[in-house]
Order: sequence, then structure tokens, then C-alpha cells
Amino acid sequence: MKGDSTLRNIFPRNFKLSAPKIARGEGVFLYDEEGNEYLDAAAGALSANIGYGVKEVVDAISRQTAAVPFAHGFTWDTGISEEAASLVVEMAPPGMDRVWFVNSGSEAMEAAIKMARQYYIERDGMGSAKHLIIGRQNAYHGSSLGTLSIGGSVPRRKFFLPMFQDHPKIETHYCYRCPYGLRRPECGTRCAHDLEKTIRRIGPQYIAAFAAEPVVGSTVGALVPPDDYWPIVRDICTRYDVLLIADEVMSGCGRTGANFCVDHWNVVPDLIATAKGLAACYYPVGAVLVSSFISDVFAEGSGFFAHSHTFNGMPAASAAVVAVLRYMKEHRLVENAANLGRIIERELAPELASSPLVGEVRGKGLMWAIELVSDQKEKTPFPATTGAANRLKAVCQNKGMTVYPGKGMVDGVLGDNVMVGPPLTVTEEQVRRIFKILGDALEDLKKSLD
Repeated sequence: MKGDSTLRNIFPRNFKLSAPKIARGEGVFLYDEEGNEYLDAAAGALSANIGYGVKEVVDAISRQTAAVPFAHGFTWDTGISEEAASLVVEMAPPGMDRVWFVNSGSEAMEAAIKMARQYYIERDGMGSAKHLIIGRQNAYHGSSLGTLSIGGSVPRRKFFLPMFQDHPKIETHYCYRCPYGLRRPECGTRCAHDLEKTIRRIGPQYIAAFAAEPVVGSTVGALVPPDDYWPIVRDICTRYDVLLIADEVMSGCGRTGANFCVDHWNVVPDLIATAKGLAACYYPVGAVLVSSFISDVFAEGSGFFAHSHTFNGMPAASAAVVAVLRYMKEHRLVENAANLGRIIERELAPELASSPLVGEVRGKGLMWAIELVSDQKEKTPFPATTGAANRLKAVCQNKGMTVYPGKGMVDGVLGDNVMVGPPLTVTEEQVRRIFKILGDALEDLKKSLD
């Protein structure tokens, strides 16, 4: 669209697509410049966790910005950032008592993997060989070169492969399409035990960490692990002196009906990366939650983490975190996500699964996805040229609702899913409306494909 005047000076995410211009948001709804209303069933990218137009959050950011928006962390401490860290620690699993603030989910994961490497240097000296981060196939941990190197999402990595050192991968707990051709429970959760096999094959002296999303996000679509998966990988990491990094950028901050998703299995990682819901899109903020034994090694060693960004922990961002976390607690949004998640699991997901285009409906809390197939019995994915996920998104948008599409989870090329994850402020009535629109949209999509 070279020369398209509507693009003005923006470098768009996709030159081939046009989109409505959003003018405002209120609650779980967005409104474009023409006054059309959209129920944001995706909360942006499962990130606008408290919805739009929350005045107390806007006012808190405004007050802090008027007082002092920025104070460089190398020179100054601020009370508001300490308060933000304290509120994050209140939500965290036990033993995680330090918070490193950043500006995004990618930065949070980048900081976590660098912190893992430096931890072993601080503990064992510069001669430490522990530098590899084991990731998983189908994983997405961020857009920086460091995070792309530990992820396995082919569409996001393919252009940049020559630019980074790739790290080892194991298979994901993709039970619907088990990579080993096995079934539960006879499989013995082989996907988790393969972590130990990989550590032993490479040598634990070279492995710094294992990084994974507790519930996989957009790359596969709300992929929930077997209940024994995280306890198994926690035990393996402990036995082999490997740090466990939970990527809770999407699944954290109440999204799955728990403070952090790992709480569902009573597992305490060594590092948690989070973002999205932390300031719920009122400010770009991310964080790394750090276990005390890690921060103690830094404090007793060099005292300095060799990684930073100018805007780390800036006061205006911290004010957003404080206001959002207080709002979540006051309005019991984590509990709301858990309660609505049970309704979805028991009633709404089974209804949607009856569509012949649906291979599986999966999720937890207010983090759900539909995997689309051309043949339900054979689990046959659509050809990549069909663009099934994007077409379903377009149908939903025409019906006044947004969803979050993903692709490539079957083999890096094939596979379509759409995620549903409205703001945690959503009501039961609105959730039922979301799934009714989804059902109607699937019917319309089926007719267009016949």
C-alpha cells in the first residue's frame, strides 16, 4: 500500500491490512471513530486485564507524572517503586522477595535469562560453564534476539535465525497432538521427563535454566499442562542445579484464576517473568520476580546486575502497577477469573467443541483458545493458505467482538487457533455473550469454507 494516505507516517504491523481507528474504551468495550462498539474478548493481547477507562488508575498515573514521572534507577530510589514491588511480592509464590522492573514481557524474559547466567558466575566465578537455557518447541518468550533464541515459534524466528545462538529445545505438553504419539496417563508425562534426558545428554554443567510458560499462550493457544507436569520439571531442575524460569507474561497477574499460574500446582519457580496484566495496559511495565537465594548471591557478590534499560522502574510506571494491583484486589478479579473459568469449562467450552471446525477447546480461568481443524475426527489442520484463524477473527470483528489469532503450532507452518481472554472485569453475562458470538462466527466461517 505504498502511498496510502491513511498510513501517514506510521510503520504498521502489516502493510497489507487496514483496521478501524479506535477512539476510546470503556469497561470491556472499545469504540472506533465511527462509533462502532467492539466487545474486547481478547483484552488486546490478553493484557488489558482490568478493562478500559478505570479512572482511579488514570488519576494515579497523572498524579505521579505531575510530581515526577522519571527518576533514573542508577541514581535514585523512589517510594512508589518500592510500594509497587511490595504489592507484586504479596502476590508472588513464597520465597520470591525481590522484583526487577522492566518495560515489557520480552524485556522481562531477556532479563531473566541473563540473570540466570550471571547468577552462576556470581556463585561459581567467571569460569562457570552454565550458560544454556533449555526452551520448548512452540514456545514464544519475546521478540529480542535473546528470547527468540530460547523460543521455538517458527513464524517469529525464521527471519532472524542467522543472528542468534540457538538454544536446546524439548517438546511441549501438546496432548491433543502428542509429539510422541502417546496418550495419557500411559505416557507417564514423557514430555516433562525429557527435560532430564536433555540435561543429561548435554551435561548439567552447561545448563543454566529451563524456561517455559505454565499455560502456553498464543503460539499454541491456552495449552494447559497435565497436573503433574510442573511438579516434575521443578524436581528435575532442583536435582540438576538448573534454575526454573516461569514465563508468566500472559498467564500471570490473575489471568488463569490464580495470582500466578504456577500456583495451580503449588510450584515455586526460581524466577518469574511477568508483564501484560501487571499494569493492565495503562503503562508498559514488566517485571522479574526473583527468589531470595538468587538475590542473596548477587548481594554478597558483585552487588550489580549487568543489565538495565533507561526506563526500568520509572515512577509513573510504578504508580500504574500500584493502582492496578490495588484495583484487582479491591474488586476480587482473580476470584472472578477463577469462577468464570469454571463456567466456561463446564458449560460453554463443551458447547463450542461441538462445531465441526473445532478440534479442541482448552484453557483455564479467563485464558482460553479454540484449535481449528478441517477434519475433527482426523485432527487435520487447515492449509496455511486458508488463513482460518484470521478469517474467524474477521468474522468475529464484523459481529462486534475481538479475538486473538495464532498459527503454526502443528509443525511451524500449519495450525490455527484463536484465543479468548477478556478483561478480568468481565461479567458472566458478557462471557456467555462472547461464546454465543463465537458459536455464530464458527457457523458463518463453516458456510464460507463449504
